[in-house]
Amino acid sequence: MTRRIVIGQGVVDWVADHQHRPGGAYGPSLGIGMEKDGALIAGVVYNEYNKVNINMHVASIGANWMTREYLFACFDYPFNKAKVKRVSAFIEEDNEAAIRFDTHLGFKYETRLKDFYVGGDMIVMVMRREDCRWLDIVKPEKMRIAA
Repeated sequence: MTRRIVIGQGVVDWVADHQHRPGGAYGPSLGIGMEKDGALIAGVVYNEYNKVNINMHVASIGANWMTREYLFACFDYPFNKAKVKRVSAFIEEDNEAAIRFDTHLGFKYETRLKDFYVGGDMIVMVMRREDCRWLDIVKPEKMRIAA
């Protein structure tokens, strides 16, 4: 079993497909993915960067994709490379698994937008740099990322 972190448009397209979004739904964006034996098993898309905030969208299949290196890469990009103060996640209110997942990662509830989705409200969750525990779990010089 070989795992590697990859970056590129293929990750963006994979996440959009797994979130049932039309092609190009994210606009200008960056994708960081986790491959297992050459196939994507997880992906993170960042978009709507404004120097202070960036939005994060996550999709995954199966288990065993949240390695320390991948979590570091997923938070290193927004906080250390893009230098934002916060990362925002937008979740449909009935997606309890995503709310639990984001809470486990350290995102905090910020607000609710009423009737935002066809099925109901949008939950806005935020991770601030000072609350991110994933930036100290690996040494950056040990990272192996494929473009």
